[in-house]
Amino acid sequence: MKTVIADKIASVAQHRNLKRELRVSADLPCEEGVLIAAEVLNNKSNYNQLELTSGRMAVVRKGDVVVGALGHRKALFGYSGHIPEELAVGDTLQLLNMGGVIGVCDSINASFGEPFDVRVLGTVLDFPFLGERIGVPARVGMEKLAVDPPLDTRGVPVVAIAGTCMNSGKTAAACAIVSRLRHHGHTVDVFKATGVALRRDILAMEDAGARSSMIFSDFGVVCTTDKNGPAVTRMMLTRLSAQKPDVIVYELGDGILGAYGVEAILRDAGIRDSLHCLVLCANDPVAAWGGVKLLREDFGIEPGVVTGPATDNDVGKEIIVQRMGVKAINAVTESMQIGDAVALHLGLKLA
Repeated sequence: MKTVIADKIASVAQHRNLKRELRVSADLPCEEGVLIAAEVLNNKSNYNQLELTSGRMAVVRKGDVVVGALGHRKALFGYSGHIPEELAVGDTLQLLNMGGVIGVCDSINASFGEPFDVRVLGTVLDFPFLGERIGVPARVGMEKLAVDPPLDTRGVPVVAIAGTCMNSGKTAAACAIVSRLRHHGHTVDVFKATGVALRRDILAMEDAGARSSMIFSDFGVVCTTDKNGPAVTRMMLTRLSAQKPDVIVYELGDGILGAYGVEAILRDAGIRDSLHCLVLCANDPVAAWGGVKLLREDFGIEPGVVTGPATDNDVGKEIIVQRMGVKAINAVTESMQIGDAVALHLGLKLA
């Protein structure tokens, strides 16, 4: 055991309340969610920030000692990587995302350049036994994910935001809906069900007026998959419903077709039955057509509204309405209208 001074603690370590002075161990378990300290070995001019536990974004520089979590990532637009099978102090890994996920990079995105290389300093230790100097590896989350959690939404209306791919406007849509529902006097709780650990989106929803928020990493999940996606979604639906909001809005990160478990969530009968409205975000009319077709034919879900860049002007909206028979409302330029449309779909009063 030795002491290191951390320059930046990533938001993935949110629930550990770590101080800058840390105790680290040379014993490095290669498991998802284990927090490690590492030294940054290079500089970058883009995609060079880390989300801190405060929610602020900080520029990362060569020589910084950062705290992140071992994990994998399978991003369509971004770095992809895996957890190493063995790890020792001095080994080099890569920073896979801005939330602090660290692993072996398998694939890069040309627009982001090479990732940050980091030299492993050790496992961050937690000391759960009062008065004893027995350290255990610190891990992500406030509690463990249940294997087969029950689902009880207590009749609370639920809105899901799904997309045809990453960067299709899901968070913008969620924020517009949350803000408008709050203006109508409704209490809204939110969560993010899938993706890789980063709190930015739920923080944006809080800024839009959400009362309470959750994200999968609160339950020790660094990156969602088809195996853990349904379970963590069930847990967050049940936990937030117990707080008796008027509405729950949640975002499904990535796209309907992807590696983060969105398909598995939409195929879960209990989750699907709890859903009152699904908002589809699409980048273009063809994506909108394919997304609506996929939701209808593969999942038996009728989307309530289509939004995203496909609705940036009247041409795209007219195509969606005529070809798919679904409302098309732009969440950026028509934020009040999309919120009102969702409220009416749910049968909620308008102020």
